[in-house]
Amino acid sequence: MPCAAPAGHPGAGYTRRHRGALAPGRAGGAPRPEHAQWRRPPGPRLCPGLALPERRRPAGGRCLPGRRRGLAMGSRGSDGAGPPEDSTAAALGEESRRLTREQLFTMVATASINFSSMICYSILGPFFPAEAEKKGASNTIVGLIFGCFALVNFSTSLILGNYLTQIGAKFMFVAGMFVSGCVTILFGILDKVPNGPMFIGFCFLVRAMDAIGFAAAMTASFSILAKAFPNNIATVMGSLEIFTGLGLVLGPPLGGFLYQSFGYEVPFITLGCVVLVLVPMNMCMLPKYDSTPSKESFWKLILLPKVLLLCLTIFSLSACLGFLDPTMSLFILKKFKLPAGYVGLVFLGLALSYSLSSPLLGLISDKLPHLRKWLMVSGSLITALCFFMLGPAPVLHIESQLWMFVLVLVLIGFSLGMSAIPVFPEILQCAYENGFEEGLSLLGLVSGLFSAMWSLGAFMGPTLGGFLNDKLGFEWASAIQGGWALLSGLAIGIFYIAEATRRSSSSSLQNPPVDNEERTHLLASET
Repeated sequence: MPCAAPAGHPGAGYTRRHRGALAPGRAGGAPRPEHAQWRRPPGPRLCPGLALPERRRPAGGRCLPGRRRGLAMGSRGSDGAGPPEDSTAAALGEESRRLTREQLFTMVATASINFSSMICYSILGPFFPAEAEKKGASNTIVGLIFGCFALVNFSTSLILGNYLTQIGAKFMFVAGMFVSGCVTILFGILDKVPNGPMFIGFCFLVRAMDAIGFAAAMTASFSILAKAFPNNIATVMGSLEIFTGLGLVLGPPLGGFLYQSFGYEVPFITLGCVVLVLVPMNMCMLPKYDSTPSKESFWKLILLPKVLLLCLTIFSLSACLGFLDPTMSLFILKKFKLPAGYVGLVFLGLALSYSLSSPLLGLISDKLPHLRKWLMVSGSLITALCFFMLGPAPVLHIESQLWMFVLVLVLIGFSLGMSAIPVFPEILQCAYENGFEEGLSLLGLVSGLFSAMWSLGAFMGPTLGGFLNDKLGFEWASAIQGGWALLSGLAIGIFYIAEATRRSSSSSLQNPPVDNEERTHLLASET
């Protein structure tokens, strides 16, 4: 688009020749050279340098930015080759495919917290419920002890996520690991506490302290990961879930073996010392991320309808998974008459399928973001069906078999990955679409919200599950627990269908169909 050149401008009276050369304008109607690339139209004169890539408009002119204009004109470099932006983009793309040193250290640090926290969490499953019963705790109390961890984690995650930038992501990460390691060692000496209310009270206290450390480390971990890998967060989170699954896999059999071989204290003291050894390593490796605090709040984020339904999805999945902690080991011991050391092997079905499928599901979530919604819907519905079959429900009149029980656990692990992996990037995308400012502060809000909703479900799952297991038995309790996943799957599915219908109707209103008379008129005018 031509632009005006003021009087006295160096370009006045000149026209553009090929390759940016300038030629004096010819007066009157004198013929111009045939090889001239541009001709001066009547009226305002052309600005010189319009086809050069980096030229800016002169004073008084209205040229488009030189880079955009030069690319539109097909400008070349000084050597006549193609535009240099192509080689630059290729170099940047090649560089982006390689992990930087900070990204590599971030992945190692996050893998260490995923593995250590999950192995410490899952070690309780095979033997602690039976040990707590010996100390005078009922199934409901055991469920509350498991649920207490999640309830404290819920409130702590919201607070720490909101103040992540003030505290510092690295300090929160390392301090959380240190607290978690110390408290794990303390849990190993609870068998020395007298039976009854004293033992139950110390169990609640130690679990609450462990929850604070866990919430700090995981909230900082999610934020640091999203900051280091902004374009493929689902793929990285899915890949690191291998270490989460590895912790879940090794925790129960290792805990059962150490418990049978050395007693109650050794599993906790051993793992607590391992976590403490990882603390100085992460202090050296983990990079420091600085950010300015944001004015956004949790309420503004969680009151978005889509985020609210995604929070329901997180809650339902966590409730279903948390239900298994205090109930499944007791059911396996009574139903299949397995020793405590073999109970941990049954947990392998769920943990292995989850950890092995998570990288693939994360890659699909990043490469095909339009499939995230249907991964979450189908994963929630499959989870609901699997919990109905876990007992199985008495209305089916099917006798429970060990092979069928393990198979259902494998399907639960896969379906949990389908639903849980896409949730974090979906919440981030929804926040960006609604005007939230990108940065570490928003990542702290999202990671804190994710951890809080997961913890709330982890509280309701064991608490309600322990109560239902006492009153109705494992078969009915698991079927009822699957109702959470069914509710979230139907709710998020209806929301996405309504959203797609609303978008299609709005697009049809913006582009109304052309009637036959108008179409005939347009065809006639073209001919």
